[in-house]
Amino acid sequence: MNITNLAKRLCLPVLLMIMPAAFAAEQMMPAPPQLAAKSYVLMDASSGNVLVENNGDERLPPASLTKLMTAYIATLDIRRGQIGENDPVTVSENAWRTGGSRMFIKVGSQVSVSDLLHGIIIQSGNDASVALSEHIAGSEDAFADMMNKTAADLGMTNSHFMNPTGLPNPEHYSSAHDMALLARAIIDEDPAHYAIYSQKEFYWNNIKQPNRNLLLWRDKTVDGLKTGHTDEAGYCMVASAVRDGQRLIAVVFGTNSEQSRAAETQKLLTYGFRFFETQTFYQKGTELTQAPVWKGATSQVKAGLANDLTMTMPKGQLKRLQASMTMNPQLTAPIAKGDVIGKVEVKLDEKVVHSADLIALDGVEEGGFFRRMWDSIRLFFYGLFN
Repeated sequence: MNITNLAKRLCLPVLLMIMPAAFAAEQMMPAPPQLAAKSYVLMDASSGNVLVENNGDERLPPASLTKLMTAYIATLDIRRGQIGENDPVTVSENAWRTGGSRMFIKVGSQVSVSDLLHGIIIQSGNDASVALSEHIAGSEDAFADMMNKTAADLGMTNSHFMNPTGLPNPEHYSSAHDMALLARAIIDEDPAHYAIYSQKEFYWNNIKQPNRNLLLWRDKTVDGLKTGHTDEAGYCMVASAVRDGQRLIAVVFGTNSEQSRAAETQKLLTYGFRFFETQTFYQKGTELTQAPVWKGATSQVKAGLANDLTMTMPKGQLKRLQASMTMNPQLTAPIAKGDVIGKVEVKLDEKVVHSADLIALDGVEEGGFFRRMWDSIRLFFYGLFN
């Protein structure tokens, strides 16, 4: 059934009535920019919608973008209480000898988890990455297993990690889309640690090293995340920015220079903010409607969404959306909290652009004997005449 009340609750008076002015307000939508890169993705952080992509699922060497996963697992363990930010980590010879970009930690010294995390994110220290991975899992190999399990949990279907650094290995790969998913998790789940990604420099062992993300200096709306480079991977970047409350994530793989990766990433962000808009119409867990329940201790069940109803569309199209809702027929107790009891569909013209399950926000237990008998009689006649 159509849900005019839902539209009103969503504060969208135009959802179910399209006015000609809505079309007039819609702007011309140019083709997305073609980047000088092997692969790229532009994602809206709130909705998870991919706005632009080219070879987004191609498996490519991620270089130091790998360290996003290393840092993500470390912050997960901090939040779970399995390690502490001030815990001392003894630097092994294996970590100290790791080549490539370095934090310059000394073998046998003790460095806090927090300092290593800064060295990984800001300085892209391979030595810091190995030291922290050994502290968490005991060895690089064991940590790689954790990385792959975490990637599977996040839906990163085109990623496989062999080490915490991103140093070349034929079996070590990821994709632009997967890195966007990882960046989204980092941003959403732990704002406190995400703030590290915006820091422009870090001072350690009498050496001050700058963050290699040039966009932190060029665009004040950019606040992360990470760069990477090897001869095999080329120059790669994952960046995120916020403008007028909208956050976008841009991922670029395989550009040919440090300047190029910044410029190409900036093109994606500029295009996304110029031509797309995002709105959260309703938050998860909020009551949208009530549905009748048969044979229950109560006669109604509250219905809502398991996740926020967030849409990202070309500018002007949000005003053209239509919403409808259907409930499962003859809902019968018992109903558990979280059970799917219906569906919401959002359409642009006649095309479904978003659908979501309606769930029970509360449980409904079976009613007493007489309630069940009475409803059984009512259902018999309801079925007879309908």
